[in-house]
Amino acid sequence: MGRERLKGKELQVFSFFTAGILLVTSFLMGSPREILEGMRVIILSRDALITDYFELAGYGAAFFNAFLVVSVCLALLAVLKVPYTGLTIAALFINMGYGLWGKNPLNMLPFLMGTLAYAWLHRVPFNRYIYTALFGTCLAPFATEMVHILPFSPRIDLFLATIMGMFMGYLLVPLSVRTASMHMGYTLFNVGFSGGILAFVVMCIMRSYGVESHPVMIWTEGVHKGLLTGVLIYLILTILYGLWLCQGKLGGLKDILRRSGRAVTDFTILDGVGATFMNMGLVGIAGLVYILLTGGDLSGPVLGALASAFGFAAFGAHLRNYLPVLAGVFLSAVLTDYTAAAPGLQLAALFAVGLAPVAGQFGVLAGLVAGMIHSSVAMCTAQIYGGLNLYNNGFSTGWVAIIMVPLCESFIERYEMGKRRKKNKKEE
Repeated sequence: MGRERLKGKELQVFSFFTAGILLVTSFLMGSPREILEGMRVIILSRDALITDYFELAGYGAAFFNAFLVVSVCLALLAVLKVPYTGLTIAALFINMGYGLWGKNPLNMLPFLMGTLAYAWLHRVPFNRYIYTALFGTCLAPFATEMVHILPFSPRIDLFLATIMGMFMGYLLVPLSVRTASMHMGYTLFNVGFSGGILAFVVMCIMRSYGVESHPVMIWTEGVHKGLLTGVLIYLILTILYGLWLCQGKLGGLKDILRRSGRAVTDFTILDGVGATFMNMGLVGIAGLVYILLTGGDLSGPVLGALASAFGFAAFGAHLRNYLPVLAGVFLSAVLTDYTAAAPGLQLAALFAVGLAPVAGQFGVLAGLVAGMIHSSVAMCTAQIYGGLNLYNNGFSTGWVAIIMVPLCESFIERYEMGKRRKKNKKEE
């Protein structure tokens, strides 16, 4: 297929191609019987942080589940005729990534239905809120958890879990609008931030009635060499695909590296699809190399976080604004009691991509500080909502942005005042 025939469909073709890779990989790494049994385990088990489907159900079932999750998203986009942009890629790949740890086609449905109910009651087309719906599935573990911990019969528990999921999906729409103004676009994970706030409030109410949820730790250690090879080849092919679309020109990629990344910055619209794919591949490789150099694991959560960073490299993140924040997370590991290879710090490093706009806007030092604060906050926040907000790092980046932005602006304002005073003295 030539460039002309692909024009306007590059993102869609790439998304369907990736979904196909997930499907093929699932059958390469597991038999149909193993996949079927693994899917039963995934659907019936708890999904609170951190539930690694590689360890819980096997590689084949985990990849098949990720395929099903992203297929639900692709089907919604097709039915609603949503045009593909950088935000579409970010939404697809974060859902794909969490299909390896925490989301399945059933526990995400109540939240999608809740957003649909909001659109219907307000007489607004559903496609206006499609991205809130897709990102809002971060609360998917709530649906599964309620079935496990509510004290009623299974049917009543399932009914109440569905109603609660729909209510939370409904509420996320207006809440995410409010939280966007709080951090002013300096975290890329806005719905993760609003989802964390909502999860915290709901968990506090539940605890007051004696209903409690606790985080879990199911994690795959080590690096599967075949999987590592496949991921690396995929990232390199993404770069080559972008280079082919750009006809070997790097001007668009250079333009991306000059941008702050503050939301809303859609690289596909501003700098071209080819340059965006090159940027995605480079960010993905940077994250993968970091995990390998620090002795991390290629677990389901790590691969899912890598997919999320890869997706958001189409919508705000690039090497120049991500690397300072990534370095800040590593520096925090060196200076604190944590180690860079600790599961929480591995995830914090990859999801630090959400704070890339801070470094892009305010410089390397601000990025370093943001990364250091993020690593500390992310290690504490999962407890406050029982591990039921999958975008825990998104919640963390929201608070870090709220703290860092006024701090950075105050220093800049003071610096500019000093420059003006010096200039006035010289003129006098």
